[in-house]
Amino acid sequence: MVISLRQQREAPRGRHTPKLWSVWIVAPLALLVVAALSLVVFHYVYGLLSHPTSTQKPRKPVDINDVIKTTVTVLTLMGAVLAGIYAYRKQLLAEGDAHRADASQLADRYTTAAEQLGHEQAAVRLAGVYALARLADDWEEQRQVCIDVLCAYLRMPYQPDPSAEGHKIGEREVRLTVISIIRDHLRHPDATTAWSTYALDFTGATLDGGDFSQCHFRGPVSFNNATLSGGEVRFGNASIGEGTVSFEGATIRSGVDIEWGPLPQPPRA
Repeated sequence: MVISLRQQREAPRGRHTPKLWSVWIVAPLALLVVAALSLVVFHYVYGLLSHPTSTQKPRKPVDINDVIKTTVTVLTLMGAVLAGIYAYRKQLLAEGDAHRADASQLADRYTTAAEQLGHEQAAVRLAGVYALARLADDWEEQRQVCIDVLCAYLRMPYQPDPSAEGHKIGEREVRLTVISIIRDHLRHPDATTAWSTYALDFTGATLDGGDFSQCHFRGPVSFNNATLSGGEVRFGNASIGEGTVSFEGATIRSGVDIEWGPLPQPPRA
């Protein structure tokens, strides 16, 4: 995932300079076009002004100064329209550059947060969790990706027993922080940064604590084959809404105190 986002970030940085003609070719061509256009407009205006005078007796000559003034006015208006089109195109290009710069900056933030999540020190991992949550709020296009990374972190192998091999100091605090951040984004489903309608995948995760009370699940949520052990996991007053929450194969080991809301209760081991 880090690689794919990095490729998306680096793609706009390639050379996309158009192959322009030399100015010594463009300038004479532009002058020729302007001269031809001026001649066409001049004859057209001359014809328009000479038509009323052709019916007069005796025939009144056309004032050449009026023809020139009218031609210049028409060419000026055409130039103003072309200048407006050019300015609009330039603005679109500037907005595109700004969008690509924003996307590149957001991708850099994602890469940094993902690297922090894999750090050995718990404090750095905590910083990565908060950074990824802030990024999800700022980057709606890739919000699901950020949520998937946080859920994937909870699905990673975890040893809650401090005396067991593979136990990481401070890891429980990091995981509880991930759960609390997810919970906070599920409690206000109408907020612009709510995660209620996004997919949450806790399949096979080991949760030894966490509070999902008052959460609103409006998207697909999976606790399939998850293990709840060694702490208190709460679902009080949680609501499913239009979403689906699955606990197929989930296990609750002894010593776990769970407060159930309207969610289905998984089997106890």
